[in-house]
Amino acid sequence: MIRNFPNIINKDGEAHYFGMILNAEQIHNYFNELLHKIDWANEKLIMFGKEITTKRKVAFYADSLIEYTYSNKTKKGLEWTPLLIEIKQLVSSYTGSDYNACLLNLYHDGEEGMGWHSDDEKEIMPNSSIASLSLGAERKFAIKHKVSKEAQNILLENGSLLEMLGSFQKNWLHSMPKSKKIIAPRINLTFRQMLS
Repeated sequence: MIRNFPNIINKDGEAHYFGMILNAEQIHNYFNELLHKIDWANEKLIMFGKEITTKRKVAFYADSLIEYTYSNKTKKGLEWTPLLIEIKQLVSSYTGSDYNACLLNLYHDGEEGMGWHSDDEKEIMPNSSIASLSLGAERKFAIKHKVSKEAQNILLENGSLLEMLGSFQKNWLHSMPKSKKIIAPRINLTFRQMLS
């Protein structure tokens, strides 16, 4: 287990930024295979009582019988692909945690982002590790404490790994701000420990 990377927040949880864990060849091969072989779909969310379809695309893969409900929609886990199993094992070698689900996001450019939220749905094991692998365009990852409102930003590099664990989701919000300057796509894989 490699957890000698510093905690980037100073209270109420843990967040470890491992930096780049992939080489250029891995980044190229993983990105292209994920882009073309993952069963991507536009996300339908309920906002203010209305269903909207996001430009961002998502996919959810997991061990059998695992479901995930957020924004009033339930997803059934698709069967792991060989590549996702390979990436999951690599991520586990850094975090020391085992994962039984992965939510993938495809951002086509900087016009697509993610608002403030916590990954605290009831299906996620409390205080468990959520590991986020970034491929493609570098994007800013913003975090904000729910009570003190203190905030900071991290630039998620191409091929980098970020882990959130402990009471992070209980105490902090995170988001991916939009940016018109970013024209390249980004794929994000968030490996999770779901209750089964």
